[in-house]
Amino acid sequence: MRLRHFTKLFITGMSISFMGTLPLGTLNVSAMQISVSDGMKPAFLFAIGAMFVEIAYVRISLSAMDWVRRHDRLFRWLERATLAIIAALAVASFIAAGRPSGAEKHAILSDSMPRFLLGMLMSAVNPLQIPFWFGWSSVLFTRGILGTGPVDRNIYISGIGTGTCIGFGVFILGGRWVAERIGDNQRVVHIVVGILFALTAVLMAGRMMRKRKTGAGDAGQSAGGH
Repeated sequence: MRLRHFTKLFITGMSISFMGTLPLGTLNVSAMQISVSDGMKPAFLFAIGAMFVEIAYVRISLSAMDWVRRHDRLFRWLERATLAIIAALAVASFIAAGRPSGAEKHAILSDSMPRFLLGMLMSAVNPLQIPFWFGWSSVLFTRGILGTGPVDRNIYISGIGTGTCIGFGVFILGGRWVAERIGDNQRVVHIVVGILFALTAVLMAGRMMRKRKTGAGDAGQSAGGH
């Protein structure tokens, strides 16, 4: 029975994390861009860095749910910072596309900062994953799928990390596939990535406006590429 419970818990965490990674967001589109401009290894290092921070946020959501509820204003400011980062990434992509050769690397994502640290930094300022996991963890607690013991939490978090890596892998491998199809035309890549970032910014701004009107967002909704 315990093995069945742990297996179900692992698959549940992995599935939620994988599906939450698929909607367009700052992190998955950035991983795709890095895979195109810098290669697969830097992209996966970026993804692993982002995953570690996500796991830390999951632990926060599990251990400090009352604290999370009391600091809604902090998350609103972080949400605005994330929107500004997405807008800056979109502008940087369009600037790179407008250069004569179109082959220059992305001004922000191709910085000299190690990709692992860049992934951690960009994930750290993304507040959407906190209410996302706060909501899902609450649901799983209520339904008896997630227990309060350390073994349950560790298996749950392991599933989440696995699902996040698989989700990032879809974008990283997809980015490489697109790059191989268009050959050396980096201008097209920059334009496509710029459009994706711009679309993500518009969707996020719309979600923020809806939350402001309604007073609160749905705790269990997708975090838009958390």
